[in-house]
Amino acid sequence: MPASRHSAPEQSPGFLLWRVTLSWQRQMRAALARHDLTHVQFVLLASLWWLQEHGGGPPTQAGLAEHAGTEEMMTSQVLRRLAARGLLRRDPDPADGRARRLGLTPAGRELLSGALADVEAADDAYFAALGPGRTAFTAALATLTSAPR
Repeated sequence: MPASRHSAPEQSPGFLLWRVTLSWQRQMRAALARHDLTHVQFVLLASLWWLQEHGGGPPTQAGLAEHAGTEEMMTSQVLRRLAARGLLRRDPDPADGRARRLGLTPAGRELLSGALADVEAADDAYFAALGPGRTAFTAALATLTSAPR
C-alpha cells in the first residue's frame, strides 16, 4: 500500500498548487474568452509587447519563447495562428535567414490592450483573498520560477 508523509492531500504544497492552478486557469479562460484568445496566445502577445517596449526592439521567436517559458516549436505554431489573424508580424531577421523577428500589428495592440485589462482584473479578483499577503506570495512564486532545476 502507498504511504504518504501527509495525513491529507491539503498538506501537500504540490497538490495545493495543482488545485490553485486549475482554478486560476478557469478564471483566465473566462477573462480571455471574449477576446477569442487562449491563455498561451495571450501570454505570447503580452510577452511580445513587453519585449518590444522594454527589450530593445523586435524579439526573435526563440527570444520570445525563452521569455515566456514556452517550447519553441509550440511557440512557432501559435505565432503562425496569431499572424494569420493579423495580430502580429513574423519578419525575416536580416542577420539570420532562419530566424524571425516579431512585431505586434495595430490590431494586435488593440486586442492585447483589452485582453490585458481583463486578465489583470481577473488576477486582482482571484488573488484578492490573499489580502496584504499577495506581495509575499508573488515574491515566493518569483523565487520558485528562478530557482535552478
